[in-house]
Formats: sequence, structure tokens, C-alpha cells
Amino acid sequence: MESPRDKRYMNRKKYCRFCKNKEDIEYKNVDLLARYITERRKIVPRRVTGVCAKHQRILATAIKRARVLALIPFTVLHK
Repeated sequence: MESPRDKRYMNRKKYCRFCKNKEDIEYKNVDLLARYITERRKIVPRRVTGVCAKHQRILATAIKRARVLALIPFTVLHK
């Protein structure tokens, strides 16, 4: 018998959109990188986004490069 808790959480198979669509991750693509940072400007973990480990490392490096080049702010206070 299913409990109300089981109905509340629907497990959907997460997939890496970079593997599926053969997309490149570049530090210049700020719109793409903005999807993977929170409103507090933290990098979202891969268990939340569903990105594979390889692309999560590349994504984190690209976000850090964009921060250094001032394409993305480091924190909310840096606008």
C-alpha cells in the first residue's frame, strides 16, 4: 500500500543534458551558467541538477572562470 509520502515524491530519471545534447560548456555562455548557480551565487550540486560528474567538473571550472572575468558576480553584494 502506498503512503501519502510516496505520492508526494515522484522520482524522475535525471540525465546529463550535456551528454544528451552534445552541448559545449564555455565560460562565455553566461545564460547557460546562470542555470547552475543559486540566487546566492553558489554552484548547484550535481545531485540537484542531474549533470554527470565529468560535466559538473567542467561546469564548475567555467563558472569560476566567468567569476574571475567579472561575467558573473561572486556574491549577491558584488553587482
